[in-house]
Amino acid sequence: MILPPKVTPRAFARLAAINAGRDMRPLRVAVSGGGCSGFQYEIDFGTPAPDDLVLEGEGQQVLIDPVSLPFLAGASIDFSEELIGARFVVENPNATASCGCGTSFSV
Repeated sequence: MILPPKVTPRAFARLAAINAGRDMRPLRVAVSGGGCSGFQYEIDFGTPAPDDLVLEGEGQQVLIDPVSLPFLAGASIDFSEELIGARFVVENPNATASCGCGTSFSV
């Protein structure tokens, strides 16, 4: 059994703030081949597919497709605000290496 990723309360709160005053747009977190370390995270708004894992909190949804799920097993999806900018981030225990930008990793 694959341990599902978790979404932090801070990430759900930021998603709720982004969606305030408009129709809910689920956040899709996926993994694709590429980037400087072999795989990269794709974080964007999407529409739920029938086979997606749907994580819910604060009236919001985060979607994970079944192909990306093994790469994100046990990961934490958070929201970070730093001097260089604000963004959703993935803390992934499966990553053996990652690049400086935090969007590319290897397993």
